[in-house]
This record gives sequence, C-alpha cells and structure tokens, in this order.
Amino acid sequence: MATSKKIVLLGHFGVGKTSLIRRFVENTFSEDYKVTIGVHISKKTLKISEDESISFIIWDLEGQDDIKKTRASYLLGTHAFVYVFDLSRPATFENLKTEVNYLIENHSKTPIKVVGNKVDLVNKEYLTQYSGKFDDLVDLFVSAKNGSRVESLFSKLAKELI
Repeated sequence: MATSKKIVLLGHFGVGKTSLIRRFVENTFSEDYKVTIGVHISKKTLKISEDESISFIIWDLEGQDDIKKTRASYLLGTHAFVYVFDLSRPATFENLKTEVNYLIENHSKTPIKVVGNKVDLVNKEYLTQYSGKFDDLVDLFVSAKNGSRVESLFSKLAKELI
C-alpha cells in the first residue's frame, strides 16, 4: 500500500533545489539552469518494504532570500520540509538559523531536513571555516551533480514519515 506525502523544498535562488529533485526522481543532472517560477511538482514512489511504499509529492518552490516571502498557501498540508542551501555561497546560509527557526515556529509538527548542496564544490578546509554558521543545523551534505547522498536524504525522510 502506498502512502502519499507532500515534501516541500525551500531555499534561496540557485541553491540546487530543482537539481536535487531531478537527481532523485530521474537520476539526471543538467548544467542548463532554468529558474523555477512559482512551484513545480514532481512525484516519486519509494518502496519501503515488501508490502509498503511511500509516494513523495515533491514541491519545488521558487527561490526566496527571505523565507517569510514564501506563499503560505504553498506550505499548507506539508508533511516534511527540505531546506536547501549552497555550500559554495555563504550568502545562502548566512541567515540559516533564522530561516529554520521560522519553519519550526510556524510548522512545529512538520519534520525539517537541512541540506547543504554542492559539497562537490568545496573542500574540508572550507567546511571547517564556515561550520560555525551551519554545523548544528545541517542533516546532510549532498551533491545533486554527482548524486552523493541524495538518495540517502529521501530514504531517511521516508523512514521518518512512515
């Protein structure tokens, strides 16, 4: 039996939300960048066990520099949030704590995964230098480009939601 869950990806413009979804849903990556306007919805079903699966309805929201500008109607009925930031662009994680706290305060019962994307573009020294800005908030570092830990992100989310 398949259970449907609405997953919303949030974050600044250009952090790789669409690329993460494409990697997960289609196992593809493209250097051609197309801006998401409004919302784009994708679907993928994951098999959890022999007789159980979960169907993710994934909402890819347009990038916002301030999470408070996100349309409230897009967030209604969300079962989990994935907040994505770009590890190679400090401006995208400058206010990470404030953004995540906003989600916690307004959607306290909804799980949130905080994901640093583009880990393939940074080295360990860079991560150490900036770790104070996001260290205690981040669930995973991923790469939509090479697929590193993308499947793991959605598998963890599935197990948490079942």
